[in-house]
Amino acid sequence: MTSQAQASGLLLLLLTLPATGSDPVLCFTQYEESSSKCKDLLGGGVSAEDCCLNAAYAFQEQGSGLCQACRSPLWSSWSVWAPCSVTCSEGSQLRYRRCIGWGGQCFEKVEPGTLEWQLQACEDLPCCPEMGGWSNWGPWGPCSVTCSKGTWTRQRACNNPIPKCGGHCPGEAHESEPCDTQQVCPIHGAWATWGPWDPCSGSCHGGPHVPMERRSRTCSAPEPSTKPPGKPCPGPAYEQRGCAGLPPCPAVAGGWGPWSPASPCSVTCGLGQTLERRTCNNPLPQHGGPFCAGDSTRTHVCNVAEPCPVDGEWEPWGEWTTCSRRNMKFISCEEIPGQQTRSRDCKGRKFNGQRCVGKQQDIRHCYNVNRCRWKGSWSEWSTWGLCMPPCGPNPTRARQRLCTAPFPKFSPTVSTVEGQGEKNVTFWGKMWPQCEEMQGQKLVVEEKRPCLHVPACKDPENGKP
Repeated sequence: MTSQAQASGLLLLLLTLPATGSDPVLCFTQYEESSSKCKDLLGGGVSAEDCCLNAAYAFQEQGSGLCQACRSPLWSSWSVWAPCSVTCSEGSQLRYRRCIGWGGQCFEKVEPGTLEWQLQACEDLPCCPEMGGWSNWGPWGPCSVTCSKGTWTRQRACNNPIPKCGGHCPGEAHESEPCDTQQVCPIHGAWATWGPWDPCSGSCHGGPHVPMERRSRTCSAPEPSTKPPGKPCPGPAYEQRGCAGLPPCPAVAGGWGPWSPASPCSVTCGLGQTLERRTCNNPLPQHGGPFCAGDSTRTHVCNVAEPCPVDGEWEPWGEWTTCSRRNMKFISCEEIPGQQTRSRDCKGRKFNGQRCVGKQQDIRHCYNVNRCRWKGSWSEWSTWGLCMPPCGPNPTRARQRLCTAPFPKFSPTVSTVEGQGEKNVTFWGKMWPQCEEMQGQKLVVEEKRPCLHVPACKDPENGKP
């Protein structure tokens, strides 16, 4: 299968409303990121607010297959690409991701439960199968046996013509007929009927040893021949089994002891569990008596009624500021290094959670090449992009050739403060490359192609479009 280059595009959004908080939900202690599933059921009949006192927990509304994490909403990882919509020639395939979380929105102000789709072209086989034709039958082979009667076979080849793209020839490549060698075969041994069962080794069931009975047979129906030599009988000459119809040995059934006191609540914030245990020792099962029926442990949901800490998370970096240099009005298109900054915000920290690790502001050295006119050249064709719109009518994919100009050969490093070494310098801005016109265009030449055999976008949790 060929994989098409990924590109951003128009997205079909399917809205799934989060829990209101007042209806009872099923509360789980783990949200599995790889499968988007709730794990380790804690209990039911609690509110979403109580369950989400611990941001590491997750909940599921009654009658819903969708698991919602209690953390601040984030986009899940992209799913694997669905199978290609056709098995040969060009088709299309989908993948999706979902906004997962509670009590907020994903980036770009998307509500929890929303699906985002991507569609790309695919090709399992470049062409569809074509049937082949058979050659003439070949000569008969030797007889399959060296004595008595057997079969001989002949073959033909699927090459007239040879099938293409995984095709085949209808019918069989082999055929057989009976043959007779006119030779006497050896007589192989066969078992006579089993003899009677010997007396049972015990008198009752349920003791430390299982009562068994045994019987034997002889290789005499017939005995194997000597000229030509025959094969001996396969399998054992003896077998044994447990005795039936014996009275039970005296047995003692197990009984449960009392429940232990409940353990302390398993958490210090949010919802947890208490545990009680009991032992099958009142009395112990003896002489094959049955073990106690039922569970040896039981749990109850406990509520510490304290919210759990939620760590802060960095939002995406903001845009870089304009590359400039103090006390200099114009540095564009010149080998004059400047500086620029960008910043980001730490969001979502609550209840004494950890602060975001790392810097809030980033500084770098730069050359300002914004709107600089330099001689350019046309790139090769890009790979084909994603199909757009992924869930709309008549999606298409595109590829481009761009007029690009190389960066000028300015020094890649700059020395700022003596003793602190060299600092890397980045080019900033959008250059204006100058190319000869191609197909009437000066900057971008684009080619489009329709996507074929497009599947429908359906929510994997409920199958609805």
